[in-house]
Amino acid sequence: MIITNSTIITWDEEHPIISGQDVIISGQKITEIGTPNQMRAKYPLESVFDAQGRIIMPGLICAHTHFYGLFSRGMNIPGASPKNFPQILEKLWWPLDSSLTTADVEYCALVYLIDAIKHGTTTLFDHHASPMCIDGSLDVIAKAFTYTGVRGVVCYETTDRYGIESRDKSIIENLRMIESVKNLNNANELVKATFGLHASLTVSEDTLMIIREKLPENVGVHIHVAEDAVDEEDSIKKTGMRVVNRLQKHNLLNQDSIVVHGVHLNTEEIEIIKDTKSWVTHQPRSNMNNAVGMADVEKMISWGIPVCMGNDGFSNAMWDEWRTCYLVHKLWKKDPTAMNGNLVIKMAAQNNADLTSHFFKDKNVGRIKPGYQADLILVDYLPITEMNKFNIPWHIIFGFRDSMVTDTMVNGKWLMNDRKLINLDEIEISKKALELSKHVWKRYNDKF
Repeated sequence: MIITNSTIITWDEEHPIISGQDVIISGQKITEIGTPNQMRAKYPLESVFDAQGRIIMPGLICAHTHFYGLFSRGMNIPGASPKNFPQILEKLWWPLDSSLTTADVEYCALVYLIDAIKHGTTTLFDHHASPMCIDGSLDVIAKAFTYTGVRGVVCYETTDRYGIESRDKSIIENLRMIESVKNLNNANELVKATFGLHASLTVSEDTLMIIREKLPENVGVHIHVAEDAVDEEDSIKKTGMRVVNRLQKHNLLNQDSIVVHGVHLNTEEIEIIKDTKSWVTHQPRSNMNNAVGMADVEKMISWGIPVCMGNDGFSNAMWDEWRTCYLVHKLWKKDPTAMNGNLVIKMAAQNNADLTSHFFKDKNVGRIKPGYQADLILVDYLPITEMNKFNIPWHIIFGFRDSMVTDTMVNGKWLMNDRKLINLDEIEISKKALELSKHVWKRYNDKF
């Protein structure tokens, strides 16, 4: 098709914004950008989609999330409120993830992915846990990605906290899924896989040694690292080393590894992350909610570390994450010059795009350029001041809202047109999720 009558935000560093040009989509890819007259003459038989003056831009990307946490919304935590991060894990997340059935996993994923489509989020890296139904759980999530048409990377959160048998099942589930997607050359394939680990504080030395032994070549780990100071304290107590040093000892950090949070890293750990070419993801809304602090992502970026942005299970209104990032670092450092808007774009748009393209090695994702996947959104934003390549970050941070997303496309296929979902019955899926959530809440409360 020919998409016409739009302003194009490309996220290409040389030409981040283009006006008066049409975008040509052929199959799953962007094939050409040119003037309307040129494109109509060259492709006279192609259908024309009128963007009606809206902005067209790459779909948003979430580099770290948790579908399984969906049913926590509005849930009452029995007894006194958690007073610190360990208590949040023990009173909320661990009893919740151990209350999920396979059906719950399916509908958490479906609801979450519908939310993603409506908010213009077209790629998500999920970090899953359901210790009472481990076997096949990643297949359930992968099928939800395929069914909704959204792009994703999956893994299972390996941990020792439910015993050796559960740990071994988690390892097998990760390895099975990695193998099942490794050799898929289907151009329509939307799902990739990596190896999930919960965090240093819930895995033993034996577990890390087993994972290192079994981990395939060119596969990294997706793991929470130093989200709270307790993770570092636990690692020092168990091994005499800080978390990143411990992971490096087991050769688990590489160009395929995703280090999540990194709030309490020291300079030596940051240097190891840089040297191993690992990726880091930043989730400021979650860090605020858990009161764990803020990672020094400005320092990491200045050192050349590819810092990306996730949401840690918050809503897929990723521009809210961008805006929070821009504001909270100023407050955290008590410095209004902290976190320049261009750094937000570096993380949330450019680095997220590079991370996605790295995992989908046969595809380029996250920019509007010939040869890139047609993962696109239309935004009903009317700038009332000039919008140019120098001020795009601040138009987005202060002007864009998720309600402005009107159309969402992945792999050249519309998933939402004019705010209407295509081939997805949101009402029926939400009704089923509501019914399932009641049983999840009961199982959760029975644990107390």
